[in-house]
Amino acid sequence: MTAARAPVYNGLTGYTPGLGADRYFDPAHHARELEQIWYRQWIYAGRSTELPGPQSFLRFALGDQQLMLLRDVDGSLRGFHNTCRHRGAALCREERGEFASAQILCPYHAWAYSLEGRLLRTSSKRLPEGFESGEHSLYPVGVREWNGFMFATLAANPPPFGATFDQPLDRLDAWNPAQLLVGHVQSKTIACNWKIFWENYNECLHCPTVHRELSQLVPLYGRGLLEPRDDPRWPEYAGDADPKYRGGLRRGAATWSKDGQVSAAPFPNVSAADAALGAVYLTGLPSMFVVGHVDYMRVVRLLPQGPERTELRVEYLFAPETLRDPDFRLANIVEFTDQVMSEDVAVCELNQLGLHALPHARGVVMPEEYAIKQFHDWLAAQTER
Repeated sequence: MTAARAPVYNGLTGYTPGLGADRYFDPAHHARELEQIWYRQWIYAGRSTELPGPQSFLRFALGDQQLMLLRDVDGSLRGFHNTCRHRGAALCREERGEFASAQILCPYHAWAYSLEGRLLRTSSKRLPEGFESGEHSLYPVGVREWNGFMFATLAANPPPFGATFDQPLDRLDAWNPAQLLVGHVQSKTIACNWKIFWENYNECLHCPTVHRELSQLVPLYGRGLLEPRDDPRWPEYAGDADPKYRGGLRRGAATWSKDGQVSAAPFPNVSAADAALGAVYLTGLPSMFVVGHVDYMRVVRLLPQGPERTELRVEYLFAPETLRDPDFRLANIVEFTDQVMSEDVAVCELNQLGLHALPHARGVVMPEEYAIKQFHDWLAAQTER
């Protein structure tokens, strides 16, 4: 007879110290993280629609690296450092636009490059002896398009693209994300280290105190839990259909919105189980996560701007017919999720503010914060390579 499997409890059981406090504000450590994490991983740069056609370009800053993404004459995505091979001047001054012709012209000394990065000509009257044009192409950047999302990497040998995410790449296929359009964007700079935002994302102990309305919409969050098995007593409630034990939306709610109701036609291929959850997450460290709701998708991007500053960008994606619908209630969605994100920003900044206390060497990771421990393990794996 096979022995019964012991119940699976998600939480940590042993004492788990947090990261050293200086890991959130030390400039030298921040520089190491840029080098060992941000410059080695696939980073979300934006939606493919931001480059609408051949010769369009987008400037993209990653740490202290200035990049440009563009479409060549065939419409293929290309990526380069925004740096002329002559004396290093930036090639693109505007944030986005379209090249006047099928070439990139340096605004300083007029060196010209093809949209494939090949040096076409210099402005000198003659080339010096030993100068090889083929050795002075633009510095390439790895790029990838997936489901209407554009990614870039500075690594010569980046990790497999699928390894960026915590679930299979087809997890959100029911939403058909490649066909969705950006209907609203919110951006802000927050006064905290990028890791603090991810730590907040990976726990819900703060939810009852910080997210009152969200905790009403998702009753399990109101118990300070992300998943039913985060409670050590979860077997007692395993058969209970109440959302505060099972998870998912409160009874009568259909999506994340101000009134809990959809603002547009639901996506037809989303399963009943995913619809009941209210939110399906796909996380791609270190720069983004995607959330599938029954009537829209939300994309959140983080980019470090310094040891204690992070750029936060939220994109709302909708079916084209939704954006054409005169009865579409955008505010019902945006006001609710913006409130949740603003609450998160406020406590992340509060967290950052307290870390400089001289006696505070490090914090502690509590049992329900097991996903923070997993995040810390991921950080260690990247920086110990």
